[in-house]
Amino acid sequence: MSNSYKYIDPDHTYTDPETGVLRNLLNITDPEVLLFVESGAVSKRLQELYEHPIKINGIESLFKIHKQLFQDIYIWAGKKRIVEISKNGKQFFPTSHFDNAFRYIDTLIAEFKKVSKNNKILLAEKLADILDNVNYLHPFREGNGRSQREFLRLLALEKDLTLNLNPANNKSVYERYMKGTIESDVKILTELIFELIDMNSNKKNEVE
Repeated sequence: MSNSYKYIDPDHTYTDPETGVLRNLLNITDPEVLLFVESGAVSKRLQELYEHPIKINGIESLFKIHKQLFQDIYIWAGKKRIVEISKNGKQFFPTSHFDNAFRYIDTLIAEFKKVSKNNKILLAEKLADILDNVNYLHPFREGNGRSQREFLRLLALEKDLTLNLNPANNKSVYERYMKGTIESDVKILTELIFELIDMNSNKKNEVE
């Protein structure tokens, strides 16, 4: 909910016109309270995905993840945004061309799935490309970062790799992740992802 984001939403589709707070299922009108409650609810739902990971079948799985994480807070959880979003003057993907973007990202996911799980550098490159495109897509009004990081984690999991793009108390990872996504720097994202999956590649989980 950064102030650097701008939304073209004259009809207040997502926000209360008086408070500016995102409309939510709990009718919370204080932004700080909403942030706190949302964080707790998402953490609980995220743990469920760790315990029962889903298989990524394409971009549709990103919407399933968003629905899982934000179902307790927003009625539009798991639904593509219908407003335009920009950050620091840079516009995210226009809603009018979402279908084209969905098809393209599906091809990137299909390419990733063909890569051997032992080829970590190529896996990192493919994951970075997917992350860059999903971040530019920014398909949700809120919760894009958390959803896309979980999306990447679950993709890596299918190759028996662990990937945590938001480790606790690791400022370096956070800063490199933010720089890579904001500046669309796939090289930074590739290097970061390669480092993370390489040092965490021994844990094997079963994907449902």
